[in-house]
Amino acid sequence: MKYYIIAGEPSGDLHGSNLMRGIIKEDDAAQFRFWGGDRMAEVGGAENLDKHYRDTSFFGIAQVLRNLRKIFGQIAECKRNVEAFDPDVLILIDYPSFNMRMAEWAHGKGIRVFYYIAPKVWAWKEFRVKGLRKYVDRLYTIFPFETAYFRSKGIEPIFMGNPLVDAISQRRSSLPLRERFAADNGLDFRPIVALLAGSRRSEIADNLPDMVALARRFPSRQFVVTGVSWIERKLYDDIIADSGVKYVCDRTYETLNVAEAAVVTSGTATLETALMNVPEMVLYHVPRIYEFLRPHVLKIPYISLVNINLGREAVREMVVSHFDADAAAEELESILEGGCRRQTMLDDFGHLRAIIGDEGASERFAKDMTEYLKTVVK
Repeated sequence: MKYYIIAGEPSGDLHGSNLMRGIIKEDDAAQFRFWGGDRMAEVGGAENLDKHYRDTSFFGIAQVLRNLRKIFGQIAECKRNVEAFDPDVLILIDYPSFNMRMAEWAHGKGIRVFYYIAPKVWAWKEFRVKGLRKYVDRLYTIFPFETAYFRSKGIEPIFMGNPLVDAISQRRSSLPLRERFAADNGLDFRPIVALLAGSRRSEIADNLPDMVALARRFPSRQFVVTGVSWIERKLYDDIIADSGVKYVCDRTYETLNVAEAAVVTSGTATLETALMNVPEMVLYHVPRIYEFLRPHVLKIPYISLVNINLGREAVREMVVSHFDADAAAEELESILEGGCRRQTMLDDFGHLRAIIGDEGASERFAKDMTEYLKTVVK
């Protein structure tokens, strides 16, 4: 069968590649075309990559407004790509601002639509539920609490675990030991604290200065910021200059694997850190107006996926416009070795892993998709 897949971000590229591997196991005649990245190209062939996510990522209102003409042009281009391929199914991976438009268009064209990794409508932009109900044939979710939510909205979702568990499991055996990691990256003997400042320029510019200020309070630790290759190193260097904070690129799992603790922005990184059993705190710098708007915009009390899944603040969230260095230092101290909250947090992470589910989610999702298609594709 023919599968057209759209992923617009690095995490979507990762999950898309693992889903494709699962599909190939179930459908040895599978044909792919896709918008995604290098990981999906490794599985489906670089010749079948119609657009790389590096060329489609626009974050923040200002950046979106500046690139509106380009964005609408890309949507039109994607529609042409899909129509030319004539797939048996269009699989959309997260990336809702783009993919919800594609879902509506594909539905109108009579193209079957699967949404893999549902938009976080339970947190914000709940109006998208109507589109999911109307334009999506099968909705796949990766958090157990989403089942009751979507059922309450008249949608029967499909939950089979979380593909992050697979992604982490695949990497663990190849991650270097601390001595090798330190030697390769110019680090010293001190315990490592990972700084996950985000994957967008605006996030890094807002969050990393606060993280650097926190790092200065702990001279006995080596702080390491995990950079990403699609953002120029100068942005990081300008912020960490003369601070002692070290920079590594595209080594997030490697850094977490040897870290004593982590300071994380939000989003998927909070869940990855917990699944790697690294105590963490969330530090997210927001504009002052956000503190006023948050109760009106965000429908849930937490921003960390750890806390959202556990239903309580297991991980401290400091989402503020004014950075309180004393409070942040006290929290970090509590989750370092010997800290008063460290073991409780590790116990909470064990409970989280039980909730999220076992390995093999990507293959289970792929099996469901292919088996369903066999019953409806003539």
